[in-house]
Amino acid sequence: MPEVVDWLKTLGMSEYAERFAESDIDFAILSDLTDKDLEKIGVASLGHRRKLLRAIANLEGIEKSGPVAAIAAARPATPRPADTAERRQVTVMFSDLVGSTALSARMDPEDLREIISAYQKCVAETVQRFGGYIAKYMGDGVLVYFGYAQAHEDDAERAVRAGLELIQAVGELKFSAPLQTRVGIATGLVVVGDLIGSGEAQERGIVGETPNLAARLQALAAPNTLVVSEGTRRQIGALFEIEDLGLRPLAGFAALQRAWRVLGESGVLSRFEALRAAFLTPLVGREEEIALLLRRWRRAAAGEGHVVLISGEPGIGKSRLTAALRERLEGEELTRLRYFTSPHHQDSALYPFIAQLERAAGFERDDPVELRFNKLEALLALASPPGEEVELLAELFSLPSRYPLPPSTPQRRREKTFEALLRQFEALARQKPVLMVFEDLHWIDPSSREVLDRTIERAPSLPVLLVITFRPEFVPPWSGLPQVTALTLSRLDRRTGTAMVQGIAGNAALSSEAAAEIAERADGVPLFVEELTKAVLEAGAGSEGVEKTLAGAVSPSAAVPAALHAPLMARLDRLGQTPKEIAQIAAAIGREFSYELLAPVATAARRSFKMPFAVSLMPGSFSAAETRPTRPISSSTRSSETPLMAACCAAAARSFTRASLPCSKPTLLSVSRQSPSISPATLPKPAFSKRQCPIGSAPARGRPCARQTARPSHI
Repeated sequence: MPEVVDWLKTLGMSEYAERFAESDIDFAILSDLTDKDLEKIGVASLGHRRKLLRAIANLEGIEKSGPVAAIAAARPATPRPADTAERRQVTVMFSDLVGSTALSARMDPEDLREIISAYQKCVAETVQRFGGYIAKYMGDGVLVYFGYAQAHEDDAERAVRAGLELIQAVGELKFSAPLQTRVGIATGLVVVGDLIGSGEAQERGIVGETPNLAARLQALAAPNTLVVSEGTRRQIGALFEIEDLGLRPLAGFAALQRAWRVLGESGVLSRFEALRAAFLTPLVGREEEIALLLRRWRRAAAGEGHVVLISGEPGIGKSRLTAALRERLEGEELTRLRYFTSPHHQDSALYPFIAQLERAAGFERDDPVELRFNKLEALLALASPPGEEVELLAELFSLPSRYPLPPSTPQRRREKTFEALLRQFEALARQKPVLMVFEDLHWIDPSSREVLDRTIERAPSLPVLLVITFRPEFVPPWSGLPQVTALTLSRLDRRTGTAMVQGIAGNAALSSEAAAEIAERADGVPLFVEELTKAVLEAGAGSEGVEKTLAGAVSPSAAVPAALHAPLMARLDRLGQTPKEIAQIAAAIGREFSYELLAPVATAARRSFKMPFAVSLMPGSFSAAETRPTRPISSSTRSSETPLMAACCAAAARSFTRASLPCSKPTLLSVSRQSPSISPATLPKPAFSKRQCPIGSAPARGRPCARQTARPSHI
């Protein structure tokens, strides 16, 4: 039975473990389960039943290989790295076992081997849970990449979380002598992926100062501490408590390097506040959305509860809009409840509700358990709950029992816990109107989703405005309810984007033409507008150097601001290797390109061009359908907008794929098949203008842009 529990955890459905155990379901009968069986044991969600059945079908050799093999088969496969090097932003972790030299002097080699092996296994298991890639074992040291071979939008955060957990995990290894480790982390642009060596010594090479910086920071760290670079610190914002170690001289670096020691997680649960609150941009172009939210609030405050669903792609301004709503309601008599999901707690049952109760009760990190129980009991007193409900909610925090609980099944206890949470919410609503904000619902765990379902059902009879934000991949089931309003945030138009640039720049010398240029490149995404504007201002480009700064002629890293590297690269990686390669080639060609120009250049991927089709790009997604060609591929893509180019090229390479990619407006793009006799010599010569050339200056007529041969990719 424990094996089934582990298998459910790998699927992110550990909340069903008790139901499987109650029904005595093990691997011997797992393959016999049907949809009706799953529904009967309590898997009410159709989506979860379908996922479970699909996972069961994918298990190979349950009878032959046993539970361990089945669990391994159920785990998602690690993306296979490409066999070619590529330029990308990577967060590098260097971990070292403290005192290994002293251990080798006094221990038998076989005993030392056991320690080193246990340490390496601990590192591997820890970093792989956070998406890290083990690049190299170096005796008592381990080199790890985050952002390769698969990028994530939060790679720096993943690396820091992995480092903190690694320090704790190594300290818990049981040997005759206590083990300690130290960790250094740095983030920056590298060229990574070259296969170096052969046989057992083969590894993925990495070139750039980032791995050297991570190694130097590791040497600077004290035992059982984690030190990060300035680049990493900017990426993690206020998600962690950090200590400034000042500017330090590091071997091999001419300039002093600022180092930071990570102490632990901070109390900031809002990712928006942790990453963006230090520089809160003015809200522009959302007057209609704010007006709608205020109207819904007035109705809710009068007793007619309402739910507003706010959907939009990453960086479009969902959290900024909810922050503006809270600002507009400052001074009003109301109760504010805020719930935050996390990509790192999708398997933690009721995580958003537990975190909210913890904040509301005022728990401190060093509070003894008795004080925590007293604080929780005082918080719940408003609803006058019976001792049983207090005990049920105390169990969420693993607090010791004060009130005896009557015998009940796990399912019944779960239902009572849900009702206790709802009664607490209703008690608050009876006192004064409630503004309840639930952010990033696409990361919600299944148990919290059930509580939220019941909250939405009861909302119409309560003075409550429930505002829920999520990305387009989450499909809400409540859209048709009368108390629900759906609000999809669109991209900013050119005029509004320019106004946002000018608002961020303030008194800085930035002309209206330069502001318009940044707005055009940002493609209407507020996050892109903010980061590109800051990149120009920090580079001191002013009015005349916008093109050079963004195209990378002055500094290659400025072409795509550091804060945008990870999310853009993550989108490209999700497309697959062939579409990504085509996107990189297309980005070097320029802003406009035809199939006839692209196909001969993209020789390796040309075989993927199977049929004529048209690609219809809509904000946030694309689809492909077979049709006759009408005109060349054209997009507003530039060096800072490569994902849009990836959408165009990926459609040509894989046709019927759907992905969330930035696009400023609906655009019909067509790709035409050319006869087999086509050759590069017969193709029309590309015509570039100053605005089309990737490096910002028009080449001589008929000659390729210098960047095409010097740098095939802007990412």
